[in-house]
Parts: sequence; structure tokens; C-alpha cells
Amino acid sequence: MKSVKCPSCGAKMKRNGKTSAGRQRWRCPSCGASSTVRRDGDAAALREFLGWLMSKGSQREMPGQGRSFRRRTAGFWEVWPMPVPDGEWHRVLYVDGIWLARDLVVLICRSDERVVSWYMARSETSRARSALMDPIPAPDVVVSDGGTGFAGAVRRSWPGTRVRRCVFHAFRRVGRCTTSRPRLQAGVEPCGLAGDLLHIGTLHQAELRVERYLQWCGFWADFLEDASVIDGRRVFTHERLRKARSSLSRLVSEGTLFTYLDPALTEAGPLPSTDNAAESLNARLREMLRNHRGMSLMRRVKAVFWWCHMHSGDSRTAAEKLATMPTDADIDLLYRTYSASPKRDDGGPEWGDRAVWEELHHRDPFPWWLD
Repeated sequence: MKSVKCPSCGAKMKRNGKTSAGRQRWRCPSCGASSTVRRDGDAAALREFLGWLMSKGSQREMPGQGRSFRRRTAGFWEVWPMPVPDGEWHRVLYVDGIWLARDLVVLICRSDERVVSWYMARSETSRARSALMDPIPAPDVVVSDGGTGFAGAVRRSWPGTRVRRCVFHAFRRVGRCTTSRPRLQAGVEPCGLAGDLLHIGTLHQAELRVERYLQWCGFWADFLEDASVIDGRRVFTHERLRKARSSLSRLVSEGTLFTYLDPALTEAGPLPSTDNAAESLNARLREMLRNHRGMSLMRRVKAVFWWCHMHSGDSRTAAEKLATMPTDADIDLLYRTYSASPKRDDGGPEWGDRAVWEELHHRDPFPWWLD
């Protein structure tokens, strides 16, 4: 057994008989304090579980081919590690989502230092993004690759925050339409303009690129209107080039492409032009899921939740975390209490639907009054 330290003075304690219940009593020879010690087995098991989850090792490589490990850590798959809003303000935040199934995405908000919050939803809707952002203090700038409902969510949750569209995603979106080696002359210039976005460092350079783009739009306007009739339906001949034009025109009209060059914002320091921080996070999450292939969908979701929790800077002890984190049984109780949605064939709730995640992701503390 490891040495026991006195909680009062920190000196090494010695054995001092046993209590009437048979537990070992310890006494400090320095200050005379006497106490019993309860070993926290859950904390050790949680460290073992998270150590395996964050590593590349398989359960088969463990002693007993992982049978003992699975028995000790089975309870942690019942736990939902939820974010704890701490009210800390961040100048720049990155918002992105990792898709785990066709109708299941985990939205993640992070800063340059840590993961700030996360939220599970059926799709990247404005309502789901608002649920992610509402408990977080509004930053000066939020960086994202765009997506459905993002602008509306920012206007609703962070009305004073400037939106910064990722330059690299803008370049990739145009490249998907023109390819890297366009054959038509009309596609060469927008492809080059999109590539130049990655190297713009001043507002003057940005204005020149926008002016060149508007000149391209005017010169090739009639060419892009060419169409033919197929099966009685009018079809544009250069539909992909039109999509590239629409993509760039939307960014220019929104004014979100060069936010990182705004002098009013750069006074406090330079701003990122891409969402590399969010993309690197997604890459690490996908690497973890590849290392532990074969998990069910819900276990993949919880694995992502555990990863986000481990990188959120939560300094609570394992006992404090496990005492406040909801379990599957708690969610079942909330679902039966708040929702009248149809149940699954096995009688359980429809995960991620209606009141289940609305209650768990609420900005107020978890409603333990239901106990």
C-alpha cells in the first residue's frame, strides 16, 4: 500500500489499529491526528479507461486479452461527460462539427488553447449551433467554414461577434467546381483568384483581388449564361463555373472573407485566416476513432465526448466529475419526464431527440431535483 500523508500537516502517517468496522486506522506522529483512508478505485479505473481511449493500444493486448479491463471500465460507457460552462471569455473561437453518422454530428467550439464546449445534434442547423453557443461568452471573432444556419446562429447568440470565413475552405470550394487544372479559360482565372486568397496579407491586396474578380464576372457574364434545353428543361452549359461564381460572390457580399485584416480587430493582435485549429482537432478525433474501430455509434459519440472533456481543462477530481456527470439512466428519466415522443422497439428513448439533449445542454445546472 502507498504511504498515507496526514491531511493536516502532510507528514507520513503510521498504522494505528483498526476501527470497529475493521477498517485500518492511521495516526500522524507529528500532530497526533487520526483518520481512516478510503481508496478511490473509480479514479484509478477512470485513468485506465481514458489512458486506453487516448492511446493506440487495443484491448486484446492487455492482460487477459482485455476481459478484466472491460469489466472494470464498463460503467464509464454509461456516463455522458458534458461541458461545464465556466464563463471564460476568448477573443477568437473556432466552431466546427464532426459527423459520426448520416444524421448525427457533434458540434465543437474550441479556442487556441482548449475545447470550450460540445453539443450533439442530428444536423448542423441554426438551432443546434445556437444551443452550442448560448452558454459561451461572445468572442470578438468566430472562425468557421460556414455551413447551413451558421450566420443565423451567430446573429441570434453572439450579435456583436464578427464572423470570419476560413480562407482555405473558400479556396477548396472553388477548386471543387473548377478542378485544379481547368480546361476552359473562363475557369483559369477564378481558380487563380481562389489560390491567391491563401496569400493575402493586407487590405490593399484584398481590394485588388476583389476588383479582379468583379472584372472577371463582367467579362464572362454572357458566356456563363449559355444554356440548352434538355427534356424540356433549361440547363446551363457551364453549371460548375456558375457555382464557383456564386460561392465567391456570396463571400464578397457578406464581407466575411477578410475579417482578419480589419484594423479595428487587429489592434489587439493578429487574427487567424483559417480554421486550422478546428481541422486539427477533427483529425485527432478521427485518428482516435480509427485506433478503436468497431465501436457502436453511441460509443463513438461518447468517445468524442470523453476526448473533448479531456481537452477542456476541467480541473475537478475524478470523484467530483463522476458525481455530476449524467448517466444513461438519468437521461432515460429526463426523457420519460419531459417528452412524449415515440419510443424505440426496445422501449428506450430516441437518443439526441427533443427533450433529452435540450435538457442536458441547457445553460442552467443539470436539474437533479428529479431524483
